Amino acid sequence: ATPAADITDYFAWMTDDASALNMAIGVAPFATSDTMWSDALVYGMHVSSMPEYGGAETQTPVLCRFYEADGSGIECWAGDEYVAGDPSDPAGLMSDSGKLKVFAGLRNDPFFFELTGFQNAVGAVIDAAPSLTFDDNMCPAVDAATSAALVGLLQSGNDGAPASNTLAGANVLALVVQVDKSVVNGGGDVLATWAGTYAMGN
Repeated sequence: ATPAADITDYFAWMTDDASALNMAIGVAPFATSDTMWSDALVYGMHVSSMPEYGGAETQTPVLCRFYEADGSGIECWAGDEYVAGDPSDPAGLMSDSGKLKVFAGLRNDPFFFELTGFQNAVGAVIDAAPSLTFDDNMCPAVDAATSAALVGLLQSGNDGAPASNTLAGANVLALVVQVDKSVVNGGGDVLATWAGTYAMGN
């Protein structure tokens, strides 16, 4: 109901030298140049750091809010880092220390998706469901031929046509944040992250 709160995808990766964490939230599927950010939302990227997998976690939230819905004004916090201003420059809006950079704007949807193939595969699974047996985890048991047929449906369009990107040409509003690893690794160098959108005050 609120496109600016509807996360299409969330991507996170380290820079090549592993000195910084990049995080990108896409919102507002099929956005246009008229699509607006919301000044009633907080865009949150939550980073957990730990010394090893399964270890005790230290949480560092990275929070952004637009004070201009047209995207010309944003403020973001990460630990002691703070930045505010116009985030539309592709080079990024940078905090005084340079440890926090932010970009926001309209970008091509990066998700490659063959919608027809997906729908055909879903239909095949629904049709076959009454005859399937399921294990304790509710995973169906299928033979190799059935598995190959489903994979084939996912990898092609109608009647075996080559896969195409159904989302080609579609845009999203992208919020991209780069934060120096030292800001988010207080609990260790193993990082985990997820994102959410929140009504202001929640």
